[in-house]
Amino acid sequence: MDDARHIDGKRIDEKTGVETTGHFWDGIQELNNPLPRWWLWTFYATIIWAIGYTIMYPAWPMLTSATGGYLGYSSRAEVRDELATAEAARGSLVEAVRSEDVAQIVANPVLKQFAISAGAAAFKVNCVQCHGSGAQGSAGYPNLNDDDWLWGGDIESIYTTINHGVRYAADEETRQSEMPSFDGVLTPDQMADVAAYVVSLSGTPKFPDKVEAGATLFAENCASCHGSDAKAAKGVDAEAVKDLGAPDLADAIWLYGSGENAVVQQMMHPRNGVMPAWGARLGNTTVKELAVYVHSLGGGQTVAAGQ
Repeated sequence: MDDARHIDGKRIDEKTGVETTGHFWDGIQELNNPLPRWWLWTFYATIIWAIGYTIMYPAWPMLTSATGGYLGYSSRAEVRDELATAEAARGSLVEAVRSEDVAQIVANPVLKQFAISAGAAAFKVNCVQCHGSGAQGSAGYPNLNDDDWLWGGDIESIYTTINHGVRYAADEETRQSEMPSFDGVLTPDQMADVAAYVVSLSGTPKFPDKVEAGATLFAENCASCHGSDAKAAKGVDAEAVKDLGAPDLADAIWLYGSGENAVVQQMMHPRNGVMPAWGARLGNTTVKELAVYVHSLGGGQTVAAGQ
């Protein structure tokens, strides 16, 4: 049923007295109610504001650029100014890191915090591939959070290791040492004895009956590098072996895996890992920042091992 009447050619709804649009949906007709005035004025205001915005600020795209706007504003120029301000603010700190040695940087709280922040950023770009995002290391790559250091954990030693690398042929001052293969020097049974002794220093060996013989063989073949107490640069022979980069075998920290089989494999086929020298790649300032960051992770020593 059509509940509408016509006045002057307009279709008027009988119940509301409002003109209709002539549109019907499922028996429902649309009323031509005007929009609220506040909504219309708001709409017109936004149009005026948009026109003003396109005049005052860059807006209309051209072939190779955009209209510059009456105010001449540029977001890129604003970013450049902010970066220039930030660079100027950190310039004195960068210069201080560049001119001071790492011990002086660590002794200065402001410089130390700045270097840690910068070093953390450099670490994420250059070091996480081997040492992990949290510097926790993995098989064959040292954990930098603990206090076990092959080449010393004081700030100067860490700086030297990062700067010149380990067994890195392109750097004449690189850390240099290699563990020899004992295949042919000791029999398989003798290597098993040594492995049982080494494991007994921090855990329980599978073959405890081999420990006594292994201790004798260790003293004859391994103590010259690892120390008579197997603690290397942390033990009683620290001064004699501190430059050999030999690991402490008396703790429970293992670079290439724990257990007697892993120890025997390392004796037969030593894995002498290589770390690049970062000084030539990153520059001295960044290497200092990395050293301060690594030193701050929790295992950094205040004095050189053996001193």
